[in-house]
Amino acid sequence: MWQDDQSYRPIREWNENDRPREKLQRLGRSHLSEAELIAIIIGSGTRSESAVELARRLLHTVNNNLIELGKLTIADLQKIHGIGPVKAITISAAIELGRRRQEAAPLLRPKITSSKDLYEIFGPRLSDLSHEEFWAVALNQANKLLDFRRIGSGGISSTVADIRLILRFALETGASSLAVLHNHPSGNLTPSEQDIRLTRSISEAARLIDIRLIDHLIISESGYHSFSDQGQLSF
Repeated sequence: MWQDDQSYRPIREWNENDRPREKLQRLGRSHLSEAELIAIIIGSGTRSESAVELARRLLHTVNNNLIELGKLTIADLQKIHGIGPVKAITISAAIELGRRRQEAAPLLRPKITSSKDLYEIFGPRLSDLSHEEFWAVALNQANKLLDFRRIGSGGISSTVADIRLILRFALETGASSLAVLHNHPSGNLTPSEQDIRLTRSISEAARLIDIRLIDHLIISESGYHSFSDQGQLSF
């Protein structure tokens, strides 16, 4: 908590541990009060009060009820001393974003059970490219897709895939297993020696951090080649 006189000083003069932005960065958003979160949104207070104090006064007008706050129009917000058009619009936009988040459907996480599943998701992204791209796909313990990321982009016949970036991505997403894929603009689905060596290196490196490489797809406009289906992951 702040001392009584601190709330009336500009936030930049507060103890750094009490500043809302620094507090959010240090502790996470769940540790901030509603007033602190609103203070971050509006950015500044008035000459006589900090952004946090202005936010507290705003909340007081709706009995500290966020649902009632959401009912206020831009015109209603501007009736509160210290909240001009810019602050009112910013608050209104934040409220609307929160409302839409509540209405949004949960993110569907498709389950990857075969090379065909991978191809159906990523084939359309890669099959028509005129240059090579290398992607990594993170999966959880149930083989559901967590996230995917382009690791490298290159020329017509090759691309650079940094194994360190692949492993960092896997760790960041909390992946239990990993799939990688890249395209061959030439249409040739036969793995090159470089493809084979890279696959082996990724598999061995991932194994060291207890992550399993389940497949490597080579994609072209004519279809795909799966290292797993062809028994080429038994390193």
